This record gives sequence, C-alpha cells and structure tokens, in this order.
Amino acid sequence: MTRYLISFDDGAMTFPEEELPEVAEASLEVVRKARDAAVWVFGGGLERQQASVVSTDGTVTNGPYPETKAVLGGFAIIDVPSREDALEWAAELAAACRCAQEVREIMPDPTA
Repeated sequence: MTRYLISFDDGAMTFPEEELPEVAEASLEVVRKARDAAVWVFGGGLERQQASVVSTDGTVTNGPYPETKAVLGGFAIIDVPSREDALEWAAELAAACRCAQEVREIMPDPTA
C-alpha cells in the first residue's frame, strides 16, 4: 500500500457560513467511511495563517505570510493500493468539503 496526502488550499472553501455544519458533517462522514475501509491514517484542518518557519540555523520566524499565494487549509493522509484509489477518496472529500483537493504520493519511510 502507498500513502497519499490529500489537501486543500485555505481559501478554497467558499460556501456560506451557515452551511458550515452541513459541510463539516459531510466531511466527517467521509472520514468515517475511510476509517471503516481501513485506509485512514491521519488528517485535520489547520489554523489559518499560524505558521512558523524554522531556518537551517534555528531562527524562528512567525507568520502570517501575506506574500504566500497558497496556504494549506487541511489535509488527510490515506494508505491505499493505487493512485486511482487515492483520487477516488479525494473526489469524495472534494464533494463533502465543496472544494478541490490536491493529491500527492508520500515517499516511502526510509527507516521501514
């Protein structure tokens, strides 16, 4: 099996505020389905623009970073047999979250 990162841009969720409970429930339903299918590894939403960058010398710079065009809004990590399977899960998440999802393969753990 291969792990995939499914993520969305922070600004991609543009539905009306009053629809948030419905979107949240639909998203949780996909997570439940992925857990039941034993493909869910981990996931969650990220606090808006709360990034810190740690440089190679250990210097810490705190955000927000307005020059950044895309900010990760949330993600899921799944473990599935193929990219096609990952794309199917991403499609379910896209429909539930009402926003496009990006799919990337995670490189194998070098210590495994």
